[in-house]
Amino acid sequence: MKYYSTNRQAPEASLEEAVVKGLASDRGLYMPEHIQALPKEFFDNIDRMSFHEIACRVAEAFFGEDIPKDDLDRIVCDTLAFDCPVVEVEPTIYSLELFHGPTLAFKDVGARFMARLLQYFIRRSGDNREVNVLVATSGDTGSAVANGFLGVEGIHVYVLYPKGKVSPIQECQFTTLGRNITAVEVDGVFDDCQRLVKSAFMDSDLCEHLVLTSANSINVARFLPQAFYYFNAYARMKALGKADELVISVPSGNFGNITAGLFAHRMGLPVKRFIAANNANDIFYNYLLTGVYSPKASVQTIANAMDVGDPSNFARILDLYGGSHERISSLISATTYTDAQIRETMLECFAHTGYILDPHGACGYRALKEGLREGETGVFLETAHPAKFKDTVDGAISTDVAIPSRLADFMKGEKKSVPMTADFADFKAYLLSR
Repeated sequence: MKYYSTNRQAPEASLEEAVVKGLASDRGLYMPEHIQALPKEFFDNIDRMSFHEIACRVAEAFFGEDIPKDDLDRIVCDTLAFDCPVVEVEPTIYSLELFHGPTLAFKDVGARFMARLLQYFIRRSGDNREVNVLVATSGDTGSAVANGFLGVEGIHVYVLYPKGKVSPIQECQFTTLGRNITAVEVDGVFDDCQRLVKSAFMDSDLCEHLVLTSANSINVARFLPQAFYYFNAYARMKALGKADELVISVPSGNFGNITAGLFAHRMGLPVKRFIAANNANDIFYNYLLTGVYSPKASVQTIANAMDVGDPSNFARILDLYGGSHERISSLISATTYTDAQIRETMLECFAHTGYILDPHGACGYRALKEGLREGETGVFLETAHPAKFKDTVDGAISTDVAIPSRLADFMKGEKKSVPMTADFADFKAYLLSR
């Protein structure tokens, strides 16, 4: 399958080229030339299929033209070495728990898949040059990518993160690893980190001397596999007899996660509608209200992984629906919540149901509480384990959230990071000196 740029000014690319390049030469995001609809038989039987069976079938629709089935199945099954269960919170609201992977965050799925796919391409090509993966993070992306690529031969990862703007536990998950992982602590906000990454791809000197790719959700190998767990959520809800009027609420920052859900919908997934649940960074919310996309500087919140002022994947959403505000707003609604409302939601949910939300999941849960209509059932994405935001969650619900052993092990390591200004010239000089 060929991949085209959302800006339509770059040559089409193969899957391998799209994964290795990350970003098209015209600064657009790669999109597959077609999205394969899955047959009715698949959905008729989906509730009797395992997560692995579902994911392998969906992966074949995305990548089957480029990767032999046996190789692709191995990549998928190795990626999904953990479950993504659906848990009832209250009679009409369910949580899709995406925090059962190695770093206890939803991005483990995309990061692990991309690491294995990139390694597959490297081995197939026989190219001995080191691939340098650049990733900007506002929290969970950095830890998921760093751990997904840790020890992968032929690949070095640079994690760019905003100084003082990720939780201490998140920071430990990518600054203590060493080996082929380098943490770059940028004196700025997430948007500065993302700008440095994008600028690096566009710089001719860097591209001449280094093989660069991105592991942010701008990379097709990162965001497309996230469609797997939307199909799994539908299957589990269908098994419960609650999939007929299904609404999915997605905590949204850079919009890669909800874009994967929209791809699933285009493939035939019978979701009635989606909700993009935002924190105070309300760019998409305002777009739905006005029809005008107005990016702005991100605002720091307690749901820090969603602190994005110019969501990259908005370009994919526009492309998917032909730039039509009417089509987008007919399928997706949006909410926006202050830190006070997020804390209030965590407390009320815990008090009434005993379920502990993380700040991001709290946005998704509240959107369903406020937005479900009669006869609908809602699933919200619980994107990270609440212990990753222990201070915030403990303060909100007046309890002591237990830290899983996997998180505790990260916290024992020594922090190692490279301080960096937000000036691209400094970042470029650093990469060329490596």
